[in-house]
Amino acid sequence: MDDIFGIPAPLLFGQLLLGLINGAFYAMMSLGLAVIFGLLNIINFTHGAQFMMGAFAAWMLLEWAGLNYWWALILVPIIIGFTGVVMERLMISRLYKLDHLYGLLLTFGLGLIIEGVFRNQFGSSGLPYRIPAELQGAWDLGFMFLPIYRGWVVIAALILCLTTWLLIEKTRLGAYLRAATENAPLVQAFGVNVPRMVTLTYGFGVALAAIGGVLAAPIYSVNPQMGTNLIIVVFAVVVIGGMGSILGSIITGFGLGIVEGLTKVFYPEASATVIFVIMAIVLLARPAGLFGRA
Repeated sequence: MDDIFGIPAPLLFGQLLLGLINGAFYAMMSLGLAVIFGLLNIINFTHGAQFMMGAFAAWMLLEWAGLNYWWALILVPIIIGFTGVVMERLMISRLYKLDHLYGLLLTFGLGLIIEGVFRNQFGSSGLPYRIPAELQGAWDLGFMFLPIYRGWVVIAALILCLTTWLLIEKTRLGAYLRAATENAPLVQAFGVNVPRMVTLTYGFGVALAAIGGVLAAPIYSVNPQMGTNLIIVVFAVVVIGGMGSILGSIITGFGLGIVEGLTKVFYPEASATVIFVIMAIVLLARPAGLFGRA
């Protein structure tokens, strides 16, 4: 295939694929953050550590219990989501009436503690997690080879993101959740157990991070820093999309992943900073974010 804009087509499409994969993780991670902030008003800096816990839980289930990748996709969100429920009940629930800064400081500290525990137990070097046999190999698209597992990650992320958006925006449960953030006493007067719903919402946001960790385990080495390396970029994605905007997180996550991939082709020196440059421009022009409300 001929060059495109002077760039070899395989290189261009390869970087687009890489950007789309990164965008899938940006979208999944920012989706969990948007759910927790949009519905609970908590800036969850523990999200990166919970993403890492999801990857480690998948590795433990495989190495210690002999349960494969498909079992991990089912069990890990439940296990890590339950740890989020416990965390919310014991600590985070005490901060809802305080300034956002308190929640940020608490979750930031919890993230450091969790990462430190895993680093002391497993070290800093990565642990391999093999791709399931059903998803090994690659498809020949003519202009490039598409690894089957990476295609699966993009498809799974899209399904997960759209399902979550539909659940929050188009169902009665989502309406209750959104109403509870505006007027909890009124919703409780209709017989809805608001504290339980809030706890389960936080657990659901944590479970989204855990699923991302399972999907990431075969691509990236499973290590205690894998969430830290991602969470700063994901927070930038959330800010650009609009804090608390579910649809904004999804669109911005995938979009910025592609922009980052194209930047690596046309101007590699800016690839590490392009998302933060876009964030600065968006904050100056529209402080609430592209899809956020003032």
